[in-house]
Amino acid sequence: MSQTAVYGWRKRWRAGGEQALASKGPGGSRCRLDEGRLRRLADALDEGPAAHGFGSDQRWTLARVSDLIARMFRTRYTLRGTANIMYRLGWSVQVPAHRAVERDEAAIITWRRETWPAGKR
Repeated sequence: MSQTAVYGWRKRWRAGGEQALASKGPGGSRCRLDEGRLRRLADALDEGPAAHGFGSDQRWTLARVSDLIARMFRTRYTLRGTANIMYRLGWSVQVPAHRAVERDEAAIITWRRETWPAGKR
């Protein structure tokens, strides 16, 4: 703890006693979407990106969800704020596996079994 923090706590304690030191709750701004709107957003996300005009790629990105929130509720969120909402709704970050179209799984297995062990020797 810093000396400045301790002096601040002491000053608050002298002015208001133990109650002045009590937590005021989490910081930051409140969510602008109430529970009903969050449920509507969750239902819209379950419908998938194509149902909301996001083309053939069926992944929700933070930018897409942010745009969807803006369209549905006329309120803008940053990508970080959108990530917080997604977390609150129980969605997690998924990182897609990028695989080359030309990838030959049989050749990779052969290389791992034969070529790589020979090179380790």
